[in-house]
Amino acid sequence: MTMPQDAPPEYDVVIGGASLAGCAAAILLARRGVRVALLERRSDPSAYKVLCTHSITANAYPVLDELGLVPALEEAGAVHNDARWWTRWGWIEPKPAPGGPPLPYAYNVRRSTLDPLIRSLAAETPGVDLLLGHQVTGVVWTGGRIVGVTASSPNGGEREFRARLVVGADGKDSAVAKYAKVATRQFENTRFGYLAHFRNLPLQGGIGQTWFLEPDMAYAFPNDDGVTVLAVLPDKKKLPAFREDREGSFLEFVRGLPEAPPIDSAERVSKIIGTVDYPLHSRRPTAPGLALIGDAALTGDPLWGVGCGWALQSAQWLAEAVAPAAAGRGGLDRALAVYARRHRRLTAHQLMAADFAKARPFNPAERLVFAAAARDADLARHMHRFASRLIGPARFLNPAVLARSAYVNLTHRG
Repeated sequence: MTMPQDAPPEYDVVIGGASLAGCAAAILLARRGVRVALLERRSDPSAYKVLCTHSITANAYPVLDELGLVPALEEAGAVHNDARWWTRWGWIEPKPAPGGPPLPYAYNVRRSTLDPLIRSLAAETPGVDLLLGHQVTGVVWTGGRIVGVTASSPNGGEREFRARLVVGADGKDSAVAKYAKVATRQFENTRFGYLAHFRNLPLQGGIGQTWFLEPDMAYAFPNDDGVTVLAVLPDKKKLPAFREDREGSFLEFVRGLPEAPPIDSAERVSKIIGTVDYPLHSRRPTAPGLALIGDAALTGDPLWGVGCGWALQSAQWLAEAVAPAAAGRGGLDRALAVYARRHRRLTAHQLMAADFAKARPFNPAERLVFAAAARDADLARHMHRFASRLIGPARFLNPAVLARSAYVNLTHRG
């Protein structure tokens, strides 16, 4: 279907990608009076992202609450993502201050549970047309501005979708970004990763655990239905051994973790899957008539488990910034500039992650703070706020924190 150049757009917004970011944006925009076409290349409404940490950081809890997903997640058995982190100075174990509020949390939940849940909510939202089996094949330009997309349909034809705003929510290899000619800045990741799902794998305290082995990493996150996701992220120097014997190398790595979970008595309920090359991507989140959200705008290092949280958060930022303009009430370019400014707060996080992705040991400032957090309850809570992406790197390593950390370490006995 090709519309005349002067015809009003069929939709206010067309979104490519109906995973977390795309579905969240569609729901939040539609609730603000925006007409949304939500395109998903897969035809199965129960499709889900397989390679994922399955953790939603606490910064995204307000988004889950606004979406109305919190009761459904609780009912589905999603696990509050409390955590503890092993370092060479001991465990960092954040706990609420005596008499203080609980620590902020969100959820660990399998994507096989989460993705169909949020996609179903999007499909039921008035103002959202969920179109499965539609793969974006190009973008439509008018006068240097993006005004729509073309997409293949399940019957083999091609359809054009005109809209005031096109949103790319289609992951790190975004087709929308590619066709829109958005440049990608890429950072090398010198770790690789494999994960598997286990049942009946007890963890100390029943909470998530992460191992900072410098430079290797590992984590174990309990999820819904009694399933624990166990992942290893070694330096690429260990890749030849994993290529020769993936299962043996994975199990040996886990058995060698300090206070390792009892993997041999647990039941593995999935294959060992992973990737040997997962660079970090950053793209400008806006262009004339275009916005990128989730991994399409910024793909972080999976070892930090921030992808789901940032997908939801960027969807909320976009909806708050552009909804009136997308519905024809205000200037869209100005609204997109507001979104871009909000999204830039993730830049420092990404640069810090890109530096750590070089598979290096802790630098002096990190050594100072991580060592102190293993010895001091206040600094452990500070670490938790940063890991939850409730504060940025500047606050995480600010002069007062460094001074407090130095004092804790100098006065520590043991």
